[in-house]
Formats: sequence, structure tokens, C-alpha cells
Amino acid sequence: MKKQILDGCTAAAHVAFALSDVATIYPITPIASMGETAQKWGLAGRRNLMGQALEVKELESELGAAGAVHGAAAAGALATTFTASQGLMLMIPNMYKISGELLPVVFHVGCRSLATHALSIFGDHQDVMACRATGFTMLASASVQETMDLALVAHLAAIEGSLPVLHFFDGWRTSSEMDTIDVIDYEDMRPLVNWDKVNEFRRKAMNPEHPGQRGSAQNPDVYFQNREASNRFYDAFPAIVQSCMDKVANLTGRSYHLVDYYGAPDADRVIVAIESAAEVVSETVDYLNREKGYKTGVIKIHLYRPFPVEAFRKSLPDSVKTIAVLDRTKEPGAQHEPLCEDVMSALYNTSRSSDIRIIGGRYGLSSKEFDPAMVKAVFDEMAKDNPKNPFTVGINDDVTNLSLDVTDNIETDVASQTFQSILYAIGNDGTVGGTKQVAEIIGNSPGLYAQAYFSYSAKKSGGYTISQLRIGRQPVISAYGINGADYVGCHKASYVNRFSMLDKIKEGGTFVLNSPWTPKQMCERLPLDMRRTIAEKKLKFYNIDADSIAAQCGLGTRINMPMQTVFLYLTNIILFDESLGALKEQIKKTYIHEGGDVV
Repeated sequence: MKKQILDGCTAAAHVAFALSDVATIYPITPIASMGETAQKWGLAGRRNLMGQALEVKELESELGAAGAVHGAAAAGALATTFTASQGLMLMIPNMYKISGELLPVVFHVGCRSLATHALSIFGDHQDVMACRATGFTMLASASVQETMDLALVAHLAAIEGSLPVLHFFDGWRTSSEMDTIDVIDYEDMRPLVNWDKVNEFRRKAMNPEHPGQRGSAQNPDVYFQNREASNRFYDAFPAIVQSCMDKVANLTGRSYHLVDYYGAPDADRVIVAIESAAEVVSETVDYLNREKGYKTGVIKIHLYRPFPVEAFRKSLPDSVKTIAVLDRTKEPGAQHEPLCEDVMSALYNTSRSSDIRIIGGRYGLSSKEFDPAMVKAVFDEMAKDNPKNPFTVGINDDVTNLSLDVTDNIETDVASQTFQSILYAIGNDGTVGGTKQVAEIIGNSPGLYAQAYFSYSAKKSGGYTISQLRIGRQPVISAYGINGADYVGCHKASYVNRFSMLDKIKEGGTFVLNSPWTPKQMCERLPLDMRRTIAEKKLKFYNIDADSIAAQCGLGTRINMPMQTVFLYLTNIILFDESLGALKEQIKKTYIHEGGDVV
């Protein structure tokens, strides 16, 4: 294994490439890069565990991709696809057939909102929750590191258990977030694969030399019986997943279970969550238990289907009085959302069902922020005699009045021990790409870890972008927006009138503005409240005319190189001479296809 900074899509593609013969795709935000990345690796000479390049086929739509992945698996190929949102919805009819035929297909999904009253390209769980009845098993990852580790578990378990797996992770928060992680080598994966099961699967493939019957139509006399006959595969699957998790743990030293409990052993309040929200809750639990004297915990669900009832029951501390289940989806008209219903069912008619109060809430639809202050609001609501049930958190619901009040501003120890920066820019000015390059330089340096996350308007090119970069001496796990930045960059001068960008900067922090304004003009162009904040927070304020520098260098509107250089110089996290040399290497790697003169 080697330490490297990657985004969630690349982490999942790394494993999918190793353990698949074919990937049938149709690009969709936020996982469009996965197929392209796999193709580039194949052209560069990378080979999978079967000794060949992953064959990536782009179809005319997600419906075609689903049909093709079904056909490839029926023909004996280890097959995968990458999708999200409405694309996943188009695959549902084929998903029923794939699971019904017990084919070990793996879908990697960067889950995303569905188009309802409006389209949204951002993340939540509405798409994957619509697939619960398809027969696909479902495995959730909460971070970029987990995405790599559990993608491997997904492929191993699909082969071992003869069932398809939908491996999902947060669209945007995890799919595009860059983290410094341990990358698993292909040769280390090889011994974990049950190659006898692979050969058995291939022997069952459609073949004119030994024909078999598939896709028949059945009458009432046998359909029901045959549908129930699949139960044994699903009954056995949780143990198979745990076995595969144990194999990966023995290799990596990172332990996973079907559900993981974190927090006080005598917790009286516990939150149940999936994916990156569980990381936010874990970080907040540490803070509340240590600093506020709370007794709280979190249960992180990894295997969602089949729901691991026994493992869930065993994970609950005996002291728990109230459970809040957080769902990142909405099912209009339902009593509760899916995860909450599953938790209620798991505890129904047990010895503890009368002792534990269960409430459900919604959070994070369309990538709405979910941070430690909101977690505290949920725990505080749980302590009330009559808490809201259901509730929402993260919005101000002045229509149905279900939202919780969020009043605290929390900085956890994890946040205080990292260097944090926020960069405001316009799409296509190079800032997002430049931030990724800085993250690579720092995140791949010995003793340093980086996390880079990007949000932008649906316009993408020409709309606003906000790049957030965290740097620490330990792995950075904070899966929420920065609230206390050490460094804020405004890469477009007009944004001083659009964003309250200094609300989230620490006292004594660094503020860098890209503008053509002279010091005298600053008193006229900068809003009064911004000038007051600069003075009151004792900020170090710098200005650079990066647009003029970019124009002089023939970069057009791309200001990423001068602004990256400013960041590396002012922060000095790595000695500037060293970081400048690394930046020049990044420039060569990124722009060599344009020719030596451009570099």
C-alpha cells in the first residue's frame, strides 16, 4: 500500500478496474470521471487481476448500460457500471433481472438527488433508496478511504455470495472530495479473491456448447416457490460480507463491521446514520462527550441490504434510552423514511422495544450542509420529553415547522488541529484544478494529509466555485464545510459584494484578494462591513492582480498558477522552494500535451 491523495470516484474506479472484465457506462454527474479514468489507465498499460485492461463501453443511455452490464454478466464476464440519480432509475428494470439471475455484478453509485419539483445535480440518498426492492445487496462507504476498502469488499462479496452489490457513497461530499489515503495494491488484492467461485461463475455463463434455459415465463404454480428459493443467498450474505471485511482488515489494518458503534459505552442517546454523516456525528460525539459531559454515540450502517438486524441489536449499548435515525431522503406520505423504518423493525417485539424511544429526521437533501452544530441540535432534541418526530435539521422550515433550531458554533479538536482554507472563484478560472494540484503537492508529502472539497453552482463554467482545503498531520475526516478558516482567497474582485466570505475566517487569519485595485481604491471598492471585519479580526490582507499576470504569461483567464503560488508562499506549510519545485512538476504533468512552449 502507498499513501496517495485521491477523490472518491478514483478510489472506487481503482478497485473496479482490478476486479472487472467489462464496465458499461453512460456518464452522469457526479461520477462521470470514473469511466474516463478507467479508460486512461487501460491506455497507459494498467492491467486488472485477469491480466487485461478493463473494457469500458459507453452506451447510448443508462438504460443501455444496464442492459449491457446484464448481458456481459450473463455471458460470464465480471461486470460493473458507474451511475447515479436518474441514470440509476433507468437501470431498475434490469436490476431486478440481474439479482433474479444471481449475477455477481457491482454497481458503484455516487448517490445524488432525483428530479422532483426541480432538478438537482447534488447529493443525497433518494436514488439508492428507490432501489431497495430490486434484490441488489447494498453497501455504504462514508469516506474516500472507506470507498476504496469497501469497494473491494463489494466485489469480493459479490463473487463469494453470487449476488449483485450496489456500493454507494455520497455524491459530491465523497465522490469529488480528495483525501490522502492508503491505496491498496493489485497484487495484495489477488489472494483475497475466491478464484474457484470466479471459475464456477464463468462455467455457468451462456454458451452455445452447453445451452441452458433463461428468462422463461412462469405461471402461479411455480413462480412464488422460485422467488422464495433465493432466500438462502440473502440469509448467508451478511456473514459473507463480514468475512470479506475481515480479509480486508487483515490486509490493511482497518477494521470494518456490518454496523459499527462509536461513542460512550454507557450512552443514553445514539444517532443512527449512513455514509459521511456518520463521520460528522462521530467527530461531534467525541467533542460532546469530552467537553460537555454528554453520553452519546453513533451507529454507522455499512451493510444496508440485507439489513443486519442481529448485528444492529448487538451494537446498541444497554444504557440507550433514545435513538434518532437520520435519513438523507424523503418519501412523501410515509410515516418515516427508510432507514428509520428499518431500525424500528429491527427492535420491534424485542425485550428493548418498550425501553427505547425512536425518532426520525431528515437532513442533507441536495448536499445541504450537515455539521457538528446540527448534530448537537439533534442530541439536544433527543433529551426533551416530547421531541419532534419526525424532524428536519439544516433548514428553516417555516411551512410545516419540523426543523430544529441550530444555535451553537462548534469547533471540534479535529477542526482546530488542521489548517483550513476557503477559495471563492468563478468557474473556468482554474481555481478548482489549481486547488487539486496544491492538495496533491501537500497531501502526497511525508507526514502531511490533505482534504480538498469543491462546491459550485449548477452552471459550472461561469458560475461560482468554492474550494475548501484542509491540511493536517493526521488523516482529515471532517465531512462538512469549513467554519473557521485560517486562509480565505477571493479570486474574483466582484465577489466582495456577493459573498460574506469573512464570516468564516479566524481572528488573525490571512485574506487574499485578486483585484486591479490600488490601496487607495480599496477604501472605495471594499464594502464597509468587510473593511470593519478586516480590522476587528486583525486579518493579514494581501492583494494581487493575478488577471494581469495571467494575461502577460499567455494564460488567458486562468489565474490558478499565480494564485497557487501565492497560497504556497503565504502559508509556507511546505518550504516554499520545495513546494515551488513540486508545482513546476505538476505544471509539466498537466500541460505537457499542449507542448513545451506552453509549459
